[in-house]
Amino acid sequence: MGGGPLYPLSRMTVAPLLRAVWRPQVEGRDNVPRTGGVLIASNHLSFIDSVVIPLVAPRKVVFLAKVEYFTGKGVKGVASRSWFNAMGMIPVEREDSRAAVNSLDQALRVLREGEAFGIYPEGTRSRDGRLYRGRVGVAHLAMEAGVPVVPTGVIGTPEVQPIGTNVPRLAKVTVKFGAPLTFGEEFKSMPAGKARRVATDRIMDAIAQLSGQERASSYNERPAG
Repeated sequence: MGGGPLYPLSRMTVAPLLRAVWRPQVEGRDNVPRTGGVLIASNHLSFIDSVVIPLVAPRKVVFLAKVEYFTGKGVKGVASRSWFNAMGMIPVEREDSRAAVNSLDQALRVLREGEAFGIYPEGTRSRDGRLYRGRVGVAHLAMEAGVPVVPTGVIGTPEVQPIGTNVPRLAKVTVKFGAPLTFGEEFKSMPAGKARRVATDRIMDAIAQLSGQERASSYNERPAG
């Protein structure tokens, strides 16, 4: 799922070129299981995060992307659609009233097919650099699909593509993959809501250790308009 026949070509051509240009530093690459469903749960600082993580991961990582990237017209639309397909991304209607449910359904399908799915527990990009409280969808997915979560810290991507800009810049980027987290018997004895909250908080604690970000006690909300 995600990418189709374009993905192997992108992995062999575009990915090495971008790595050569950016030269991202990668830590803990061996922490990512090579097979089976797995969640890559990362902090989120820039749009480019969804490009950098798949570039440096040892296997394909599927992310969701808003459907507008796949429906543009003309040469620009074709280029955008080809790029996002090549990167293995899946279109999702984010403004629909069922967007959250549809996104979880898509993610579960990916995980149950034995693929790696990338998720940002904060829900949207941090505009002030702090790490916000995680939403419990990440724990729901891990428990429902029975897959491990690899906490991931991305550093430096705001300098590559600051919010509000379209053209990437050269800047130092680091991606840190932490040890996988699993949520087994201890969590089965808890009420479902509490289990998801506790598991999500553990995931966010691990991400914070990797990213070194200041913590925010609130949820991160999408800007109005």
